[in-house]
Amino acid sequence: MLINSSKSSLLIIDVQDKLLSAMNEPDRVVAKCKILLRAAEELSLPVTVSEQYPKGLGRTVAELQSNGAVVLEKNAFSCWRDETIKKHMIAKHDGGRPLAIVCGIEAHVCAMQTCIDMAAMGFGVFAVADAMSSRKLESAALAFDRMRQNGVQVVNTEMVVFELLEKAGTGQFKALSALIK
Repeated sequence: MLINSSKSSLLIIDVQDKLLSAMNEPDRVVAKCKILLRAAEELSLPVTVSEQYPKGLGRTVAELQSNGAVVLEKNAFSCWRDETIKKHMIAKHDGGRPLAIVCGIEAHVCAMQTCIDMAAMGFGVFAVADAMSSRKLESAALAFDRMRQNGVQVVNTEMVVFELLEKAGTGQFKALSALIK
């Protein structure tokens, strides 16, 4: 299955100040999430941002804040196990957006649990590996293996952008392809 812009939404998980600094390659995660956010904005994809216990872990990093995003707090590790986020994502699915593009941290905890839960409930889930991280590389690698075993498609940022675009020669192509270097 390919990613389709009219059927997709972007979910950014827990890229928060106090969590990010502990991750492997935090600058890469922010840079790739920023490209995904820019693509979502350019192509009018709905954006949902989760924040794990923001009172203690801080808000989403400034680079990933968007006026168009719906920001939802949670305490559950999986976004799907938070009733507010679950209802929000079901509304996206039922409203014609059954594909979820997922990025964020930590790959082996909140991101993995969310991806597996959503795939089990009938979403087409695309985990963007280069826009995810964990404290340790081996934890992220295990998470991606486990996601694949549970029906999640593991992709990278460039795959997402070009699948969303579908073709060259448009203003959107020009704007977004410049972000891929």
